[in-house]
Amino acid sequence: MSEDLNNPDSPDHIEDTKLQKITSLDGLYENWFLDYASYVILDRAVPHINDGLKPVQRRILHSLKEMDDGRFNKAANVIGNTMKYHPHGDASIGDAMVQIGQKNLLIDCQGNWGDPVTGDSAAAPRYIEARLSKFALDVVFNPDTTVWQASYDGRNREPITLPVKFPLLLAQGAEGIAVGLATKILPHNFIELIDASVAVLNGNRPNLLPDFPTGGMADASAYNEGQRGGKVRVRAKIIERDKKTLTITEIPFTTTTGGLIDSVISANDKGKIKIKKIEDNTAQNVEIVIHLAPGISPDVTIDALYAFTDCEVSISPNTCVIQSDKPRFMSVNDMLTESTFYTKELLKQELEIKLRELMEKIFFSSLLKIFIQEGMYKHADYESSKDFEEVVGVLNRLFEPFFPQFYRLITNEDYKKLIDKPMSSITRFDVKKTDEQIKALEAEIKTVKNHLKHLTDYTIAWFEKLKEKYGKDRGRKTELRTFDRVEASQVALANVKLYVNRVDGFIGSGLKKDEFVCDCSDIDEIIVFRADGRFIVTKVQDKVFVGKDIEHVAVFKKNDERTVYNMIYKDGQSGVSYIKRFSVTGVTRDKEYDLTKGSKGSKMLYFTANPNGEAEIITVQLKPHAKLKKLNFDEDFASLAIKGRASIGNMVTKYPVKKVLLKSKGISTLAGRKIWYDDILKRLNADGRGKYLGEFDGDDRILNLLSNGLYELTSFDLNNHFDDKMILIEKYDPAKVFAVVHYEGKSKNYMVKRFVFENTVIGKQTSIISEESGSKLVIISGAAQPVVKIEQLKGKSLVEEMAELNLTDLIDVKGMKAMGNRLSVHQVKSVELIAEHDDESDVPDPAPDTVEDTEITITAEDKDAIDAAPAVAPQVMQSASVNPVIEQQLEEPKAEAKPKMEGPEPTESKPEKPVKKVDFEITNPDDIDIDDKGQLGLF
Repeated sequence: MSEDLNNPDSPDHIEDTKLQKITSLDGLYENWFLDYASYVILDRAVPHINDGLKPVQRRILHSLKEMDDGRFNKAANVIGNTMKYHPHGDASIGDAMVQIGQKNLLIDCQGNWGDPVTGDSAAAPRYIEARLSKFALDVVFNPDTTVWQASYDGRNREPITLPVKFPLLLAQGAEGIAVGLATKILPHNFIELIDASVAVLNGNRPNLLPDFPTGGMADASAYNEGQRGGKVRVRAKIIERDKKTLTITEIPFTTTTGGLIDSVISANDKGKIKIKKIEDNTAQNVEIVIHLAPGISPDVTIDALYAFTDCEVSISPNTCVIQSDKPRFMSVNDMLTESTFYTKELLKQELEIKLRELMEKIFFSSLLKIFIQEGMYKHADYESSKDFEEVVGVLNRLFEPFFPQFYRLITNEDYKKLIDKPMSSITRFDVKKTDEQIKALEAEIKTVKNHLKHLTDYTIAWFEKLKEKYGKDRGRKTELRTFDRVEASQVALANVKLYVNRVDGFIGSGLKKDEFVCDCSDIDEIIVFRADGRFIVTKVQDKVFVGKDIEHVAVFKKNDERTVYNMIYKDGQSGVSYIKRFSVTGVTRDKEYDLTKGSKGSKMLYFTANPNGEAEIITVQLKPHAKLKKLNFDEDFASLAIKGRASIGNMVTKYPVKKVLLKSKGISTLAGRKIWYDDILKRLNADGRGKYLGEFDGDDRILNLLSNGLYELTSFDLNNHFDDKMILIEKYDPAKVFAVVHYEGKSKNYMVKRFVFENTVIGKQTSIISEESGSKLVIISGAAQPVVKIEQLKGKSLVEEMAELNLTDLIDVKGMKAMGNRLSVHQVKSVELIAEHDDESDVPDPAPDTVEDTEITITAEDKDAIDAAPAVAPQVMQSASVNPVIEQQLEEPKAEAKPKMEGPEPTESKPEKPVKKVDFEITNPDDIDIDDKGQLGLF
């Protein structure tokens, strides 16, 4: 048998060889799967860290460069040319090309390339055109520093990676699904990437945060540098156009206008929100208009849109790249660092290549100069040489004295270039011009060597040049914010009705024949109190049993400390009655809790739920008893402390209770609700975050003022939203006086006024400055004595002068609609608030000591008031029309004179004084006073 196996021709030996070559099916699948997975990861789905491109993207750009002549090429032609390098069909190439074009960085597009915001697809490749952008030509290509490989069929060569001198991958972002892994790299801001690269070169670690082309708002607090486990919450920008209309102007990244509208309609159909209609007016910019149903709060609807629609999406990044032919997971900051040093290395290679080229130019120019000046071209030995080897020998002997001048040895190729020079160019050779060229080349070499010596500075200058050349209109589009977490239960629309069957112990939305309780949301929780002194919290359902003899049913608000329950119960074991006050904050759903001592037979005698901690007075009636002389007595819940739900309470009586009656309703025993404003979240809170606004109760309101001069009063509801342009927020005090400096657009003057804000209707926006075009709010202060510094131009020569003014001294408190007094008669360049004194006394007075810096102007309203007083009108109108300057003869003002002026004093017995021109400005008809003699007074 062994002999047969050793014989190669024996049947047994042949069979044994076949068995050795057989591979199991499991092994085949394992090898094939690994090969396929490796192919998909390396050649299709994951970008390379060096250039930030997938193979198909790299081949498209290489093809565009190959076809580049400065003009647009049909996309179909580019796709066809790319198929020489990418063997996966025209559809995949066309889709990848459109994606590159839509990112508006590497390709200049012409025609309909689609819109990633609306989701519209691009036109067919035969209808659209493309060419490389100037940025791509500057940053992406350099054949001298490119490493090449053969294409898939061996007919052409293609780059392994392109020499990209910019963090392109982080600018564009990337997404791909391979076998066993995926990558999702978010886009970042162009300018921020350059600044971060400069920071890396200066030795600092970057801290990159994403920026999306669709804008919107993003909370990147959990970004985790773009690594696995990180998360970015992105929200649409929603503007409250009025109390009935919301407008979406920017949408979250990864969504489209069509998809977002569908999600809003779906939420409305499910009853999560309630809208009248939705319109898509998107053209160049996003504009989705949502019309609210009557009686629906816009603030609550905004939160509901974030909670139930695609107005808020969560994106999970996963930065995976190809490095050294392997997939690698790394942070975006590490990717930026790698890209920056790769750019530095590429710039070094380019400088070294340029240095060699410059040295070669000097080398050959010097070689040619010596060849001609020394007459070597007409040397007899050189001319009589029969073959090239002899020529080389002769020229080596002739050039030998000059060898030390050259930076390298002279090769046969160099000699060939010399002897190939035509005689005409030799005879026209200009030594002086050659010396000048060599000198210029030497200067260039010196510059290049300096760059190589200071390579970091050179790289920084490269990035700064990119920023200056291509950074225009590439500012951040996505606003970085910290979002509060929207509780769905707090903003869900009350879309179901809750009913109760108290006797049988059922609650639910399907008990339509039983007692109606309230409207609620289908995600709300319901708290139920029973007569046996127990309570339970459960979800809203169609019908659920919660226990018989129900006393109270309501929607449960988690962590609500202001809802206080007042209760009297009888202990079943001792018969003693107890009284207590408590709150219910957090509980386990569907678990029963006992509010009594837990004895069998305990029952509830009296119970009320008070949403704001009200404490009533009750009358307790006892059953007749031989030992009792007084059968009725009162209890005031206000005398009890609010404790936990597990407390036993205070003893009311040990005798049997007949009934408990309400004697009088009480008021809240809770302090006003303390409210803060969080400037980061732009929301109110009761958690102590941000600026403390005060204690609020009842009809208290919040005053908020926008930078455009509009103000409104709002409630202290924590669901309220506030505009990003808000510059003032505080508890509204109807008696507080504010000083305002504003620029009046019609007269083009800086004005000052003092007033109190009017108590307007909640939500109504009112302007405190002129509504003329160009008007603007400059300064507002609620201090008792605000001091400003003004820079003004005086005299005909417009000399600059600085002055300090106390606004309290310039004008009295007037109506909110008053225009005010002119801040200065001179041209004002700037106004700055420098001090705010809350003390009404003992403040240095920086006001001018003459009245020359104040003018009174008669407005149209003032003219009407003067027309109504004919006795004085002629005296005024001779020198004043609408907005005139009044000239009066007054005494020489004293040093203590103030801007306020009384009517002119009789001057018969006084010597004649110099004439002074006093400029005033009347901004309110109430400022005009007419005395008994018909004289006009101004105050």
